[in-house]
Amino acid sequence: MDAIAHFFYEEDSFFVFLLVTIILGGSAAFMTGRAIALTWRPWWQVAAYMILLGGAVRFFHMALFEGHLLTLHYYVVDTAFCLLFGFLGYRITRAGQMAEQYGWLYRRAGLINWAKKRPAPNAAAHKSG
Repeated sequence: MDAIAHFFYEEDSFFVFLLVTIILGGSAAFMTGRAIALTWRPWWQVAAYMILLGGAVRFFHMALFEGHLLTLHYYVVDTAFCLLFGFLGYRITRAGQMAEQYGWLYRRAGLINWAKKRPAPNAAAHKSG
């Protein structure tokens, strides 16, 4: 169990990982993904910003809790969580945009998806007689 814990965080406390990477980094990543979607920019820009945000999260680990700044392993872990939350914010926002902006074409299909609306049946085709 200890080996799994040290795969995700270098500090001796899970609380530090939860606070810095998940709460601070995750919320910043979510809001960044949301902002990218709200300005109708492409999805790959989320990845570009999350690479930078992963470095900022690593800096907070170093500055606040004496973590190592230049460790590739923990930078990748922090960036992976930022990517997860960033893409989640992007997709939730984009699904809402597609359903609202193009309401005649799309409907919301879950939290992160949208789907084409089925065409309404033609009333004239159903008349008997």
